[in-house]
Amino acid sequence: MLHFYIFAQMTMEESAIDGGTFGTAGVSKWTAVIASISMALFYVAILYSPTLILRLPPPDSFKSFMIRRFICAAISTVASLIACSLILPIELDASDLLSAYGIRADHFWQAAVFPLSLTALMYAGSLLEALLLLVSCQENQGDGRNILSTIPQRFVNSVFSMATNISAWRNYFVAPVTEELVFRACMIPLLLCGGFNTYTVVFLCPVFFSLAHLNHLLEYAQRRGNLLQAFMVAAFQLGYTVIFGSYASFLYIRTGHLVAPLVAHIFCNYMGLPAIVSRRSGLTTFAFLAGLLGFLWLLFPLTSPQLYNNRTDNCNCWHRYCSWN
Repeated sequence: MLHFYIFAQMTMEESAIDGGTFGTAGVSKWTAVIASISMALFYVAILYSPTLILRLPPPDSFKSFMIRRFICAAISTVASLIACSLILPIELDASDLLSAYGIRADHFWQAAVFPLSLTALMYAGSLLEALLLLVSCQENQGDGRNILSTIPQRFVNSVFSMATNISAWRNYFVAPVTEELVFRACMIPLLLCGGFNTYTVVFLCPVFFSLAHLNHLLEYAQRRGNLLQAFMVAAFQLGYTVIFGSYASFLYIRTGHLVAPLVAHIFCNYMGLPAIVSRRSGLTTFAFLAGLLGFLWLLFPLTSPQLYNNRTDNCNCWHRYCSWN
């Protein structure tokens, strides 16, 4: 339903978005597509290079394994950023490069708070579930303190526990940062400057994003030894990454800020799938539906380009928000 809603909104604005101002700008469609596919494949392939190409011995621990992958992801990200800067019609100036990638200091708090609040609406059921669980735990433990007073302490404890957890570093830092840089900051400017219209980019970019997650099919099959289950898991993950990738691409193009999809990515990784139903309380479903309606109602107002930019004229081909009002 979310895809159809966004598609309808963007279709109504197609004539305004795809005018002559935003032409190919020296980047062909084939160049943009091939570069995007190459970046996606390289992002995955390099993860296996230490053992398959460099013939390094297997890591002696899970922590060493993850650190090795962090280094590979960083190399892939830097390579994509350099390749993108050479393909885009851009002067090799630090401010221009950062602007092309959506890395900006202006309107930072808006780019962090508004998209995060919007994304949280989709998790209204999950947040209610967490609150009910917290209340239940306090009642069972006979803790008479106000529940609101315990939340900051629990949050601090959670942050400290994640700081020493290598999986948390992957889920909440390395994966979101590298994936948003490659699949949003690099690919979207290429596709926009290649002449693709806005709604095509919103739904095309997640296809490349999904390619980077298909390696989990092989890894899952190796762990469980069940190819059918692996395909089912991969299909589910493919659908989820396409939906999230479309939303993240939408945020990036609408705001012109990389931090907007980044905070949404970190939050979604932390929360997992939204809770729709629960055995504990029927209020979970009600909260989810209310959050979904609020999300759809506020999707365009909270991502209005005017909230994140002082001006929307004299823009480059990758600044599609200039004509997306």
